[in-house]
Amino acid sequence: MSVSKWLASCASLLIAFSVSNVRAAVGDVGTFTAPERSFFTATYWIEGVDGVILIDTQFLPKEGVQALELAEKSAGKKVVAAIVLHPNPDKFNGTAELQKRGIKVMTSKQVKALIPSVHQIRLSWFFEDYKPDYPNDAANPDVFGEQTTDITLAGVPLKLQVLGRGASGAHVVVQHGANVFVGDLINPKNHAWLELGFIDDWLVRLTEIKAMNPTKIYPGRGPVGGASMIDTQATYLKRVQQIVRDENPSGELGNFTKLKMQWKIEREFPQLTLPIFMRDGLMEVWRSEGKRR
Repeated sequence: MSVSKWLASCASLLIAFSVSNVRAAVGDVGTFTAPERSFFTATYWIEGVDGVILIDTQFLPKEGVQALELAEKSAGKKVVAAIVLHPNPDKFNGTAELQKRGIKVMTSKQVKALIPSVHQIRLSWFFEDYKPDYPNDAANPDVFGEQTTDITLAGVPLKLQVLGRGASGAHVVVQHGANVFVGDLINPKNHAWLELGFIDDWLVRLTEIKAMNPTKIYPGRGPVGGASMIDTQATYLKRVQQIVRDENPSGELGNFTKLKMQWKIEREFPQLTLPIFMRDGLMEVWRSEGKRR
């Protein structure tokens, strides 16, 4: 083989190697994790052919921007879209800052409808402690629809699963191949956000996620894991529900009974962090279970 043919062959191999490497990067997932003060909230990014997609926008807008910058630096591509999974401030508060940068932030019709009322409640909870970083105005994402939708963003095919109430009043679960992004529906490291008390609905959501046949689950906070996390979450929720039922719920929840239930739950799940998520929700679980009687 002549030198010129050998060089041409090497060049072809290098081009093929480079293209395969670029293609391998498409679909890769990265993670930005906020500090404890922002509840260790995760924002994920999916690398596309010609851009990057963010999953959730962070509790504080400045951390949403940090997630954006890390994603763009890591992928070497611009963020072009973001998806809000459910109406909690750690999912939607960074929306406006991303929109200022020309990024299309979207969610379901059901999630968007709940954002203004949730924002007003959380503003009264968090504004004084987090000002000037906490947003005054409610997030205003675009709507992709009100039913489960197949969509391609940045060259990446996604299925946006529109689900009912669970940890929040409405949910979107993003399917990316065998990966699912579930927000607070699954909590591998911390107690569940029980504020609304919708345990029965939440268990249905978990059944729906299992039917998606995921091999990798990306939670709203905590480590990424396999499908076994679905059953682990269901076991936790059923046990919390049973502990409340054992106290024969009726009327208002007294402080002693509440402390007793908290103690039982924390003792049975000592590995879980952020017990305030559970404690602040026991009242609604109590009321929900009391209605069965």
